[in-house]
Amino acid sequence: STMSFSEAEVQSARGAWEKIYVDAEDNGTTVLVRMFTEHPDTKSYFTHFTGMDSAEEMKQSDQVRGHGKKVFTAINDMVQHLDNTEAFLGILNPLGKKHATQLKIDPKNFKIICDIILQLMEEKFGGDCKASFEKVTNEICTHLNNVYKEAGW
Repeated sequence: STMSFSEAEVQSARGAWEKIYVDAEDNGTTVLVRMFTEHPDTKSYFTHFTGMDSAEEMKQSDQVRGHGKKVFTAINDMVQHLDNTEAFLGILNPLGKKHATQLKIDPKNFKIICDIILQLMEEKFGGDCKASFEKVTNEICTHLNNVYKEAGW
């Protein structure tokens, strides 16, 4: 399945993403902390986060910060390849496979994290910023779900 981003969509999605990626670690951390706080069951996947109850504690955690940055770096790699489905899937597929087979992360969590990223974009940079990135998060979630299906979920 190929992605159909017009040149204009690619450009505006990259522009939107750049704004939030400038502070990848802080914004990535905010996204994770929000997910753990609003969806506490997601913490169960991260054994070293389970003892942390306060958002403050999580924000200070090197592990949370490290993983927040990791998530944003992976998305950034995908954003660089919106005009090349093969390269995009070359990043997404192994990542999806790892989360499905080794980490056994419920795929609904990808939708949660993408929605929080969009929410943060809207809060910080307005609705246009969010709108121009929505198609990207949809593609990411759609393709991740396909990887999960293939892995037997």
